[in-house]
Amino acid sequence: MAKLPLKIDLVASARKLAASSQSSISLFQHGDANLLLFVPTDQDTQVKHERDEIYIIQSGQGIFKRGEETVRFNSGDVLFVPAGIEHRFASFSGEFRAWVLFFGAQGGTVR
Repeated sequence: MAKLPLKIDLVASARKLAASSQSSISLFQHGDANLLLFVPTDQDTQVKHERDEIYIIQSGQGIFKRGEETVRFNSGDVLFVPAGIEHRFASFSGEFRAWVLFFGAQGGTVR
């Protein structure tokens, strides 16, 4: 069994993401959990996902849309998106960074 990390460092993770030329990078997977660092550049182009997800806003602020709902967010906030729901960071500041945690079964957790 591969050794699981005790700590995932934000600075090292940001460097790894910058070297990838992507807007997100997977940093940890265990069971049904997958942790990513998400740092979009000009706009958020993601599509709806097949698993539930939680965004933990590490830095920045902006506006988030989930389906027909819209909310302002700030550093430290947590946002939840059920599987299969359209969502997007409609606007965000230049220092925006978020941890993203995908979890549960495909199709989402039964409510």
